[in-house]
Amino acid sequence: MAITRIIGIDPGSRITGIGVVDSDGRHNKHVYSTCIRMGKQSFPERLGMIYQGITGIIQTYQPQAMSIENVFVSNNPSSALKLGQARGAAICAGVMSGLEVHEYSPKEVKQSVVGKGSADKEQVQHMVKILLNLSGRLQIDTSDALAVALSHAHYGAYKSKIAQATRK
Repeated sequence: MAITRIIGIDPGSRITGIGVVDSDGRHNKHVYSTCIRMGKQSFPERLGMIYQGITGIIQTYQPQAMSIENVFVSNNPSSALKLGQARGAAICAGVMSGLEVHEYSPKEVKQSVVGKGSADKEQVQHMVKILLNLSGRLQIDTSDALAVALSHAHYGAYKSKIAQATRK
């Protein structure tokens, strides 16, 4: 099977997690992960930082696909709006770099990585470390981004098998 490089994004208006993995659908390898921390900049400046940061990582690591977490419904409309705009900046970085962007709900990510759609962040973090053979401390935002990338690795392999079977 061919290896696909996937960039996973866990968008946030203050911290955006980014994870890059190589996957053949069965075996996954950690390539790179980080967080973009925006600090106290104005909101438009933070959106620019997300766009520029992700664009730079795409240029450096040359992924073939981007996966990003969908917005979940929030009790705070202002927070949900800002999260949506952060997602938009990240998606624009992917699209403008020529990547196909795949979106996954938090439940799909948890189901794919942990096997349970109601898993908590610590369970996701633990499974990401196991699946990617990582040791030591892994920040939650980074592990969430790697989980989003792994979700596409798992779902993408599944979709590919279905496509091959229906062509026969």
